[in-house]
Amino acid sequence: MSDDPKPAVIRLDDFLKYVGFVGTGGEAKVRIQGGEVTVNGEVETRRRKQLTIGDLVDCGGETIVVEAME
Repeated sequence: MSDDPKPAVIRLDDFLKYVGFVGTGGEAKVRIQGGEVTVNGEVETRRRKQLTIGDLVDCGGETIVVEAME
């Protein structure tokens, strides 16, 4: 098993739009900076947080696991 860090996959704000948690970048900004989004159980307020494969993102009580995108 390698100790290399997992590669970045997608930014948090882009992920929220991609999966349909929010409709716009502005809405993503408001929800993230308002403390409504968690990543791996921790409140995340950085819109540009780089997510990696396996991260758990929760927004509005709905959780999605980040998976490889094609």
